[in-house]
Amino acid sequence: MDGQAVAAARVAFERGDYLETLTLLSPLLGTATDAAPLVLLGGALEKLGLPAEAAQAFEQAASHAGSDAGTLLGRATALYVEAGDDDRAQLIGIKLLDTMPDDATLAYNLALSFRRTGDTALADLVKPTLASSDEADHLKLAGDILGDSERNPLTLTVFRKLAALFPNDPYTQFKFMSVARDFCDFEAIGKLEQANADQLASGDLSALEGETAYSNLLRCGDERLNRLATNNPGLTSIPSPASSRQRRMRQHPWGARIRIGYLSNDFWSEHATMRLLQSVLEAHDGKQFDVTLYCYTPEHQTVADSDRSKWGRIVSLHGKTDAQAADIIRQHDIDILVDLKGHTGGSRSNILNQMVAPIQVAFLGFPGSAVNVDCDYVIGDRIVLPASSRQNYHEKFCLLPESYQPNDPTYRALPPATGRQALGLPPDRFVFAAFNAARKISPAAVDCWAEILRRSERSVLWVMIDGDLARSNFRAAFTKRGIAADRIIFASPTGYDGHIARLQAADIGLDTFPYNGHTTTSDKLWAGLPVVTLKGSNFASRVSESLLTALGLPNLVAATPDAFVELAVKLSQSPEDVTLLKQEISQNRFLAPLFDAERFCRHLESGYAMMVERAKAKLPPDHLEVTCLPVRIAPFSKRT
Repeated sequence: MDGQAVAAARVAFERGDYLETLTLLSPLLGTATDAAPLVLLGGALEKLGLPAEAAQAFEQAASHAGSDAGTLLGRATALYVEAGDDDRAQLIGIKLLDTMPDDATLAYNLALSFRRTGDTALADLVKPTLASSDEADHLKLAGDILGDSERNPLTLTVFRKLAALFPNDPYTQFKFMSVARDFCDFEAIGKLEQANADQLASGDLSALEGETAYSNLLRCGDERLNRLATNNPGLTSIPSPASSRQRRMRQHPWGARIRIGYLSNDFWSEHATMRLLQSVLEAHDGKQFDVTLYCYTPEHQTVADSDRSKWGRIVSLHGKTDAQAADIIRQHDIDILVDLKGHTGGSRSNILNQMVAPIQVAFLGFPGSAVNVDCDYVIGDRIVLPASSRQNYHEKFCLLPESYQPNDPTYRALPPATGRQALGLPPDRFVFAAFNAARKISPAAVDCWAEILRRSERSVLWVMIDGDLARSNFRAAFTKRGIAADRIIFASPTGYDGHIARLQAADIGLDTFPYNGHTTTSDKLWAGLPVVTLKGSNFASRVSESLLTALGLPNLVAATPDAFVELAVKLSQSPEDVTLLKQEISQNRFLAPLFDAERFCRHLESGYAMMVERAKAKLPPDHLEVTCLPVRIAPFSKRT
């Protein structure tokens, strides 16, 4: 091509006349053998908002560019992505990965394309490169791709960098705190919690808006502050007192039986919720109660369940919007809609904000007030929901007489104990077991556990923490506190039956705080393992006390952290007391209220009936206390 035309095109480009540049250079596309004018043409096309054509120019230029070909093909890839031509972008970009594996911009553009086409496996190829970048856009995309990858150490790397880039963004800071918990990065957790405490002390409570309600409970036992953690993206509509009153006062066709609807995505037998609730659902009195499960459980989870209909009628909400789901529930004239999720993963509590049922209830899934969810009642007991908590809940309390937590004695595994040798446990040491999820282990709990080990020299701590990084961080935290690494023993992942069998090899369970073990604690007690806990200050931190009391073991609840340490140390020095405690659990397992599903169901049904009685009388919701059935004097069931 005429060199004068190219020079003129360059001048036009520099003065911003991209149409003139295009006019002078467009004859080159498909015929030029020199990279420079093609690069200029590609730049003009890009400036004119023609990414597909610009990509073609850069791709052609690369064939004549020698060592610069990779850079030009990278630009072509980015422009093909911008143009929406994912086939071409991936064809070029994947080949480039062989020669440019560490190019974060290439990884970024490919990741955008892979996400758009749903190629998650290919997106995994570029995650490490994105994570190694220091560019905010690259790291944000890496964070989106990693999502809830709790065991991928890259997740911690990415959110640590993002937290450093955005120190004043509470959403980013709290996300980093959440990820740090999964990897037992107690140093990071401590700094983040201190920074938040300083902010709160100054009177600035706004930062809590960036924290999810569940994450807040993992670190904060103050019910007043728990209500301020309102980063719950699933809630797209916020109920008003007027809409709640309108919902309750609408004309409703009450029937001879009370129609109960349970809403959850956990309706499969291996989920922790159903290990608690399954027998209760089966125990509902069909003459008085009509039970429907509004189910959005992933279908692959239900494959092993041969007959879920024994829990109630199953109505699938798969593929339904919240509004469509609400319509379905309304058409069934449900009297009481019971949300089993609250502010937990996979929740569709937003359905309750569609004015669905005259009575709406929060139960079991979330241990606190479901802020911004239109619920009339929350089901609890006198321990997890004392009268002092009422001011911090918009829901009225329905208090069951023994424990709020149902437990299944029929389908829950109770295998023989596994021996210590098979588990890699020392036969001559006192074994403390702390099997709560890593995210529940607070720095305060670590301090107490370390002090217990320091004062119980013949003891070891057996914990269920998976992943090399999390284990390394956990071990380092105890080393820093003067505890030798060989006193920490990590349990390997296993199935539920194996888990119950191995729990019996421990001497004493240690609880977490401020978020207790919930199903984790009742699993330990079911297996016959005594659990030492700390008296709490909100629902999540009072659960173990509720469970222990319902099993007749309130003496295992310590009033203060120091008392928690003292009690655990005392038991480690008194093996005969531990033996007596285990015998007491064994004797009470089929006698005490904790594992009596039928008794629990009758109490629960009484609560439902009281709610309906008020609603029929056009009375607003009010705090309710269910009367306790007579004390049982004979075992309610026996497993063989």
